[in-house]
Amino acid sequence: MQKYSQAVRCVAIFGNYYQTSNCKYVARVIEALQRHGVAVEIERKFAEFLLSQDAGIAPSLARLSQVDALSKDVELVLSMGGDGTFLNTAEKLGHQQLPILGVNTGRLGFLADVMTDNIETAVAQLAAGQYTISERSVIETRIAHPDFDVYPYALNEVAVLKHDNSSLIKVETFVDGEFLNSYVADGLIVSTPTGSTGYALSVGGPVLSPDSATFCLAPVAPHSLSMRPMVLSDRVTLQLKVKSRTGKFLVAIDGRSESLPEETLITLRRADYKVLVVKMPGNDFFSTLRHKMMWGADQR
Repeated sequence: MQKYSQAVRCVAIFGNYYQTSNCKYVARVIEALQRHGVAVEIERKFAEFLLSQDAGIAPSLARLSQVDALSKDVELVLSMGGDGTFLNTAEKLGHQQLPILGVNTGRLGFLADVMTDNIETAVAQLAAGQYTISERSVIETRIAHPDFDVYPYALNEVAVLKHDNSSLIKVETFVDGEFLNSYVADGLIVSTPTGSTGYALSVGGPVLSPDSATFCLAPVAPHSLSMRPMVLSDRVTLQLKVKSRTGKFLVAIDGRSESLPEETLITLRRADYKVLVVKMPGNDFFSTLRHKMMWGADQR
């Protein structure tokens, strides 16, 4: 589902803490926002990183509010980096329901799809209210283990994976309490439609439309060729139980991994909130697929 939105008057900027090239792009974003009369807040840790890397950005940052918690005036968040940074930004915002626009200062990105040479145009469109918001479903993870302390929500995927040797694991999988299958493989990925263009795609999973209200189960290097990706309604509850020769396995929630003992019960269901993704004119899901996956391109 997409909805059109109003002109933006206050934004917050988040970013990663390792790309030194961010500095020049953040300065461009700040200058463009201020030219259009948009107030700017910047996450304090990100501001400290930028200052430690490039003193040239100091004048731009000095005019901004550097905050640990966003004010009630913030209407939209800019994520400076790649898709990994976008996922980290979504984690930090949690249930706040603020729309996120990804500015891609990295490589291929499906979430961070505003390229650096379009920064000024994108900012002008934000200030004019020329953008849409796509609502993306999230997976909630419940794990029956007292030491589990990873943020339990995934915009892309939850993966259970073998731990530290070449032996396969067995993932017993239940759908609404009914036994589905025992996946004997290097692992099993449960992805949202958003995550279908990420890890799940790399193991042969299908591309899912963001509004399709589905989960995809995609095995990683399965022992049997009959184990194929499967698409389910996201109204179901999934339960996973892993058996491993090493007695342990990894669970990765949007890349945040934790080691767990075998037989730990993992319950997955659609979360009670959605992540709001800002899309600029011309950057709809299908045009992004054609451009970034080169669909229909003659590569001879």
